[in-house]
Amino acid sequence: MEEAVQFSGAAPSGPDLQELIGQVARGDQDAFGRVYDLVSGPVLGLIRSVLRDPAQSEEVAQEVLVEVWRTAARFQPARGSGMTWVLTLAHRRAVDRVRAAQASTDREQRAALLDRTPAFDEVTEQVEARLEREQVRRCLRTLTELQRQSVTLAYYRGLAYREVAELLSVPLGTVKTRMRDGLIRLRDCLGVGA
Repeated sequence: MEEAVQFSGAAPSGPDLQELIGQVARGDQDAFGRVYDLVSGPVLGLIRSVLRDPAQSEEVAQEVLVEVWRTAARFQPARGSGMTWVLTLAHRRAVDRVRAAQASTDREQRAALLDRTPAFDEVTEQVEARLEREQVRRCLRTLTELQRQSVTLAYYRGLAYREVAELLSVPLGTVKTRMRDGLIRLRDCLGVGA
């Protein structure tokens, strides 16, 4: 047979939480120790349900209990119980921590996006390079066929004068003359000083 188990004993005597908070407001450290014993478990549990991170939860719980010590005089029993007041402080602190973490993440994401955005100078340089290429192409079209071929082979393919002459089947002196004449026309067309 099963026997009913009964716990006997008197309920803990002494002041309730509201009275203890009043004593804490007057600087009673022993009363704060008792407040701590009564509220630390529920405070940590509430904060942990909001933050999920055990280390941050403990840190925020400590901040809340320090706030209880500092602001106990603000507690107004007419507005609610002592536990409600403490848990409200805990919930606000936990939500503030979540918001601060989110704001930090948002700032980091915005900074990362800014790092990926090309700087103004890069864009300007790309536009200027494109314009210069177009101007060089336009000026190359003003050269004779032999001048254009000679300059293109020498400067864009990196061939030596002798290699250009062999490839175009013209005398070396002719290639040199055509390239010199072509480069002078390019310089004048591009507006480059001598």
